[in-house]
Amino acid sequence: MLKLDTHAHWFPPEWVELLEREGAKNSAEIARNEQGRLQMLAPGIRLRPNFTPPYVDITTRLKIMDDARVDMHALSLTSPMVYWAPPEFGLKLSQVFNDACATAHQKYPNRFIGMAMLPMQAPALAVAEVQRAARLPGIRGVYMATHVNGKNLDEREFWPVYEQCEKLGLPIFLHPVAPVGKERMTKYHLGNFLGNPYESGIAAASLVFGGVMDAFPKLDVMLPHAGGTFPWLIGRMDHGTTVRAECKHMNQPPSSYLRRFHYDTITHSDPILMNLIRLVGVDRVVMGSDCPADMSYTRPVDVVERLKELSGNERDAIAGGNAAKLLRMK
Repeated sequence: MLKLDTHAHWFPPEWVELLEREGAKNSAEIARNEQGRLQMLAPGIRLRPNFTPPYVDITTRLKIMDDARVDMHALSLTSPMVYWAPPEFGLKLSQVFNDACATAHQKYPNRFIGMAMLPMQAPALAVAEVQRAARLPGIRGVYMATHVNGKNLDEREFWPVYEQCEKLGLPIFLHPVAPVGKERMTKYHLGNFLGNPYESGIAAASLVFGGVMDAFPKLDVMLPHAGGTFPWLIGRMDHGTTVRAECKHMNQPPSSYLRRFHYDTITHSDPILMNLIRLVGVDRVVMGSDCPADMSYTRPVDVVERLKELSGNERDAIAGGNAAKLLRMK
């Protein structure tokens, strides 16, 4: 059974080189720290020196995957993504990343697929790029932040992108960038512990209450970090739709949309992961690790295999079968 990690981040060397070469003339401050590692400060985003071999070097990544018994990574950018950049440079960064994913897939077709990056700050450019990227070998989905420079994902300007993703059969995988309330979460790494899951909840709720999931009934969306706050606050949202005038447009309760989403396994709590599986169903959960971040699962397959309340077939589905279906690999 294929073991497919849907939540694995990569900065291609050519993407890092482009950032260092042209970032300074495109709204970013670029420097190197005392260890010689690239650092970046862009509008609203400070990137620590994450351009280390586990994030950049494919040979190092393959070793990590082998050690973790993971067959395949769905490669995606992480913070800073590209929305901070002027539109044309955001497009250039996206194209370099998407082309690099295609090259990695062609070289290692059984190890890597790519999640296309789009310049969502310029939706017309994003539409053109998703059309182009969909023709590249190995591109199996689209990666998108949980907001676009402070705009929630239900804004109408983004709907043409969703229309193209649905038409092309490309699922959207969400990921937090610059979480809301980050100014109050500067200590204790709370921006990650709390901010990232909050972001996933806001994004999912925006797609539901904002009508995106109704307008695009065949659009697949994957929520990171096991859906963040979304599945666990669904009761509040269900109740709220019955008493709040702001939600009178809702024709069905938010909980009816739980199975419109997929969820990765990143909970760092087996009981919570099992509760999620009971809530949304085995078939809506896919394996993820957040590789190679320090907040990742270093052995995501082990996390799935120790869920002994599930049958072997159910564990196999979470480890890879569900993702292979979602990403239209079988």
